[in-house]
Amino acid sequence: MTGLEDPILGFWQRLVRTEDPGALLRAVLLLFVAVPALMAASRAIRGWVTRKYSAQQGMVAGKVILYPGLVLLLISVLQQLGFSLAPLLGAAGIVGIAVGFASQTSVSNVISGFFLIGERPFEVDDLIQVGDTIGRVMSIDTLSVKLRTPDNRFVRIPNETIVKSQVTTITRFPIRRLDLNVGIAYREDVGRVREILLEVARANPRALMEPAPDLFVDGYGESSVDLRLAVWTVRENFLALKSSLLQEIKERFDSDGIEIPFPHRTLYVGSESDPFPVRLEREKSIGSIQAEPVPDPQGSEPDGSDSRRSEPR
Repeated sequence: MTGLEDPILGFWQRLVRTEDPGALLRAVLLLFVAVPALMAASRAIRGWVTRKYSAQQGMVAGKVILYPGLVLLLISVLQQLGFSLAPLLGAAGIVGIAVGFASQTSVSNVISGFFLIGERPFEVDDLIQVGDTIGRVMSIDTLSVKLRTPDNRFVRIPNETIVKSQVTTITRFPIRRLDLNVGIAYREDVGRVREILLEVARANPRALMEPAPDLFVDGYGESSVDLRLAVWTVRENFLALKSSLLQEIKERFDSDGIEIPFPHRTLYVGSESDPFPVRLEREKSIGSIQAEPVPDPQGSEPDGSDSRRSEPR
């Protein structure tokens, strides 16, 4: 036996105290009975807290029941098998120190996760925007926040990134304001257009009457007078209201003869940019258009003969 095998064998001899078949049976039964019962209790606690408080608090409560329970169950199984926990705890301490130095980013994410859970800037099922990413929160875990985008993509964002970034919770409040930019031609009557747009907004069943719809003149564009129609709605109807209002405004403008302008360009050609004079003549034989030949500055004819030679006498 080599010198390397002696410490390993001694470690296992100290770790395993007895070889009792009854203890092995009890450990197996404990696993098969306690693990399903623990998972069922975790789901029950999570469902109850979710119904009473929120989905995020229910998820945290379920994990608080599940993870410590699994640790206690593992300790009980090891004790039934006769394992001594002192060497394991010592080895776990050494490994934990090494892993702590090697995983500083993960530790930062864990600490950031506690801040997110405590501060609660958003919860499960909220629609949030982090940078250019918009998605619905699926879970707030120890290391990351998981989102589901409107086009059904899965996005995982580390907790540290969210703590350091600007986060917009779109569904934080029960109502939202929809701002529609509408451009009209300069020849249109702004007062008349104002009445038409407010009438369209009030007639939409998804628009709220309190706060009431309003219209603002944003400025003067290159080809249009820029208006902004502000309409409030419940957050669930935001996209539906936007789509329906855009369609109704276009139909109403068409029926009332209101012009929605497009960019116009006027080109002016001054006297300094006159085109080069080109004279065209029609060839009788084939009826095509052919440019009149331009005399050679040297005085040569088009057929190659020299115009400067004397005429025959």
